[in-house]
Amino acid sequence: MALRVRKNKAIIPFACPIDEGVKLLGGAWAPHVIWYLSQQPRRFSELRKDIPAISARVLSARLRELQERGVITRKPLASSPPSAEYSLTALGRELLPALTALVGVALKMQPATTRGRHPPRRPT
Repeated sequence: MALRVRKNKAIIPFACPIDEGVKLLGGAWAPHVIWYLSQQPRRFSELRKDIPAISARVLSARLRELQERGVITRKPLASSPPSAEYSLTALGRELLPALTALVGVALKMQPATTRGRHPPRRPT
């Protein structure tokens, strides 16, 4: 005998807050960019060194997307050659506890043999 499917009693808002929150972190490497900006403002080249596996093209796209979403700001620097510094906005800083929680869960799930090989920097 098959079980009857029950109706979900949760109230689903028009725009799901979970979907909206995940959109802020969406895109390959976006959480990494936010994590590395948590300590201090960084320039493009510094972020490339922080995240060696990311290509310049993808990093540029992620920075642009995060800026459009209001997660980071871009501040042009008066230097030669021209440069810019990226930093988290208040909204971006609000995402740090969620990222810290994800890191904590990931560390608990890692086998004991791999723990501590690449410890994450804790945001301040």
